[in-house]
Amino acid sequence: MAFRIPGIRKASLSASKGTNVPKGYLAVYVGDNMRRFVIPVCYLNQPSFQELLSQAEEEFGYEHPTGGLTIPCSEDEFLNLTSQLVGQ
Repeated sequence: MAFRIPGIRKASLSASKGTNVPKGYLAVYVGDNMRRFVIPVCYLNQPSFQELLSQAEEEFGYEHPTGGLTIPCSEDEFLNLTSQLVGQ
């Protein structure tokens, strides 16, 4: 049985993945497998998410290996954090 966290969308990994991001959302890559998630841009204002962005800046600067925003944490940590942001 799968569960779904409101506000976060698992992106399909198709060839046109850059065009699968709806307005008001942002694609990010997370974890060792660089799993792609599409998140609401409002998450960027949250202090806990800004901490992840600071870590990404320290680790990658502005040169992200995937061409998109890479978040340097595990998928479980990311899902835990984003589940707390839903509804804020």
